[in-house]
Amino acid sequence: MPPELVLRPQEMKQADAATIAAGIPGIELMRRAGGAVAKAAAKMLTKEAKVVVAAGPGQNGGDGFVVAALLAQEGHRVSLGLLGNVERLSGDAALATKDWKGPVEAAEDLAFAEADLIVDALFGTGLARDLDGAARATVEHMNASGRPILAVDLPSGIDGDTGQVRGVAVKAARTVTFAARKPCHLLMPGRAFSGVVEVADIGIARETLVASGGKLFANAPSLWLDKLPRPELSSHKYDRGHTLVVSGGATRTGATRLAARAALRIGSGLVTVASPPEALGVNAAQLTAVMLRGCDGPEGLHHILQDVRLNALVLGPALGVHSGTRAMVAVAAHARRSLVLDADALTSFEGLASELRQAFHYAPTVLTPHDGEFKRLFKGHPDILDPESKIERAHRAAVYTGAVVVLKGPDTVIAAPDGRAAINENGTPYLGTAGSGDTLCGVIAGLMAQGLPAFEAACAGVWIHAEAGASFGPGLIAEDLAELVPGVLRKLLQRASR
Repeated sequence: MPPELVLRPQEMKQADAATIAAGIPGIELMRRAGGAVAKAAAKMLTKEAKVVVAAGPGQNGGDGFVVAALLAQEGHRVSLGLLGNVERLSGDAALATKDWKGPVEAAEDLAFAEADLIVDALFGTGLARDLDGAARATVEHMNASGRPILAVDLPSGIDGDTGQVRGVAVKAARTVTFAARKPCHLLMPGRAFSGVVEVADIGIARETLVASGGKLFANAPSLWLDKLPRPELSSHKYDRGHTLVVSGGATRTGATRLAARAALRIGSGLVTVASPPEALGVNAAQLTAVMLRGCDGPEGLHHILQDVRLNALVLGPALGVHSGTRAMVAVAAHARRSLVLDADALTSFEGLASELRQAFHYAPTVLTPHDGEFKRLFKGHPDILDPESKIERAHRAAVYTGAVVVLKGPDTVIAAPDGRAAINENGTPYLGTAGSGDTLCGVIAGLMAQGLPAFEAACAGVWIHAEAGASFGPGLIAEDLAELVPGVLRKLLQRASR
């Protein structure tokens, strides 16, 4: 199965235009779209149920007319309301109005509370402003009705590109979108407003979707499973990489050990903790399969990295926010090893992102900031911080630094400098626990140690980490996560072997 493409609104518009240019009339695409929505609506209804369709002044409204006509033909009691005047509809939407034989009410006056189902066909991906006036009142009435809402393409009031609420938005129970999901279906808060999302095939070829976008994906195994490491009969630990995790001081060692154990569990053949002298005893008392080496500052790290078998590094978890950490990052980047930077390794560069610019040209690097760390790192760079789109912020940061950026959250975005990006959606709120991010670092580094490229390692690491957390649920703590990874891996490798 190929990776799932996600198309931004402008890309979807290009795909529509290319499909029409190739010979499928726009009105035919609209009727296919309306047919898919009507089919989904019918599954939510009993015979002769009452349906209220709210249509908007653009092409999304045309879909609404098609849906209303088809449901009426199936014997349902259908009311249709429009924002604006029928005479002002243009193009395919104007043609679609001829499918509907019933009266057209004002959308804001529809009896939403009397409906068995509301179909939201007010606004699609072209929405470029906050809803106000009659549009806002209509959405508020729909939500207040307490009736189930089926959204056409996306919930009205949600920005298709960013997932943000434009003033007010429809809270849908289900959404039918066309050809591909849009960013708003995966990004928060849009994902929470969309309900269950169904992608309907309306005849737009995958080749057309790829040509129109092709660089944004839903993060799922189909994106990276073929690259996931699989030990062979002849494999031994030295074939599976050696991850080095740099420890903080004597009272700041736990984060390091969480990352180290996660790297070991994901399959890194060997894992070593590089510990400052004052923390050697603490770490030695806690480590078993993970090895231990003394490391006295940047010079000590430089000495350890003379061993070329150490091919993946983790720096940052509880390492300390100071110039010494910045110096260690410089040593690691200069050593040209796979590198994961998190937490203190990022905060130590607060307002100093220029020192990291293209520092990783020869060192495949993954940065794993949450929003706070991201804002601190790129302080003074409004071109990176200001875009409303989380995808765009992560992409610009990746291009600027030359590293893969994992911008964490309930809708984690993974962006590569070459323009590829993926949005993760299998997370769980139970991952909001101390040490969860440290474990993620170890998972990603352990995959890179085994030869996965940085983007694929980051995508796989984020998904596996989230899947492990979701498999445990309530009561999850970071110490549980590494122990849950083998179960996730087992299922993935079984899937890959079928």
